[in-house]
Amino acid sequence: MIRNVNKEHREKLTLLDKIAVAITKMVGTMWCAIIFTIIALISLPEAINNGTATTISWIAQTFLQLVLLSIIMVGQNLQSKHSELRADADYENNLRVKEDAEILMKRLDDIEENKLNKILKILEEK
Repeated sequence: MIRNVNKEHREKLTLLDKIAVAITKMVGTMWCAIIFTIIALISLPEAINNGTATTISWIAQTFLQLVLLSIIMVGQNLQSKHSELRADADYENNLRVKEDAEILMKRLDDIEENKLNKILKILEEK
């Protein structure tokens, strides 16, 4: 039997795993990235007023970590969804191929049986 590993994986998740996945899904949205951008921009004027070092620190610590990481998560979530869709499509194709192979094997068995019956009939006639 062909395994659906996506289904198996979902079924094996613990409660904490499910919570982690839910949080990751929430943080990995463009809406969350927009909210983080707004939060980060609130502190930008003060960072600019405090000089170059503070501005660079704001970019590295606030903007990059808060905003860009959530956008990266969005991209990773999209790639993950695409991978899962491909895996599901592969699973469905494998099921169809298995069904086709079973039909072909049945046909081959029927052909062989017919050949044997004809041979037996010829031998019986002699």
